[in-house]
Amino acid sequence: MPYYESVFIARQDIPTTQVETLATTFADIIRAHGGQVTKTEQWGLRNLAYKIKKNKKGHYVLMNLDATPAAVAEMERNMRLHDDILRFMTVSVEELEAGPSAMMRRDERDERSGPGGDRGDRGHRSFGDRGDRGGDRGGDRPHRAPRRENTSEEGASV
Repeated sequence: MPYYESVFIARQDIPTTQVETLATTFADIIRAHGGQVTKTEQWGLRNLAYKIKKNKKGHYVLMNLDATPAAVAEMERNMRLHDDILRFMTVSVEELEAGPSAMMRRDERDERSGPGGDRGDRGHRSFGDRGDRGGDRGGDRPHRAPRRENTSEEGASV
């Protein structure tokens, strides 16, 4: 049977126990069609990149599946009908990851996020990271003439 990774996002206002129940329900659908769920990870309540159905956050859940395409189609049909599911995506993979997913490996992310974030090779940058932007501006503009004072005749337009 082919391997799949499926991620779904549940609404922010449902409790974590109900999210676990949803994951169990979808796993039961896969098992009823002769497949198996090898791993289920709950990534917790995370911010969404944009609002989806008036929600700013969502409960993320990853499921690794070893199932037939018909079983995955039935699970996706049930996800589509469920009101608490905001989005879902299922992709076919060559092999399933045995360990924790990239979202759960905090040590790897902490290693990268040193004193420059993900761009440790750039070194430390000060607040003014755009270089010297002193008064001269590198000669790209001619110097302005000194400012004139407005007389009553020139500046009296209302």
